[in-house]
Amino acid sequence: MTTSTNDTLLKPGAWNLDAHHSSVGFTVRHLGIAKVRGRFTSFETEFAVDEAGLATVGATIQLDSFDTGNPGRDEHVRAADFLDVANRPTLTFRATAPVRVAETFTVEGEATLGDKSTPVTLEVEWGGVQQFPGDEKLHAGFSATGSIDRTALGVGAPAPGFLSSAVKIELEIQLVEPA
Repeated sequence: MTTSTNDTLLKPGAWNLDAHHSSVGFTVRHLGIAKVRGRFTSFETEFAVDEAGLATVGATIQLDSFDTGNPGRDEHVRAADFLDVANRPTLTFRATAPVRVAETFTVEGEATLGDKSTPVTLEVEWGGVQQFPGDEKLHAGFSATGSIDRTALGVGAPAPGFLSSAVKIELEIQLVEPA
C-alpha cells in the first residue's frame, strides 16, 4: 500500500484527533457545469499505530453537521430523499487493512451509511510531525482525497446531468501523539 520509500515510524498507540486543525470537505458537480462545496463540522477519527508501525484507520461523520453555507439546501440534503439523517445519522469509513505511513500512501476501505456500503480509496499525503507549542505534544498531519458514489450509499436518486453521483472528498487531518 505504500507508494514511497520514505517510511516513518509514528509512536505506537491511539493518536487523537485535533479537531481544531482538521476538516472534512466535499465537492459535487451540479448541472455538470459547477461545483458545490461543503463540509462536515462534526467527525471523529480512529488512528492507532501498532509496534510494527502499521496504522489502523477509521472515521465517523455526524451527518447532521452537513454544511454548504446554504441553510435551505442543507436542510433538504439532510432530509429523507438524500442523507436521511433521522434514520442514518452517521457515515463511517474503515480501512480494510492496516497501512504504513509514508510520504504518500493509499488507504483502501469501505464507507457505510445505514445498511449500504461502498469501497473507497483515499490517496494520502503525509505532512510530517511537528511539536505544537500549545500543548508541547507531537502532531502529525495528513491530507487525503478520494471519491464516493453517493447513489451506491442510497443518497438521492441517480440524476445524470443534474447532480453528479461522484462526491469528491478532501480531508485535512491533524492527530496528536498518544500520551
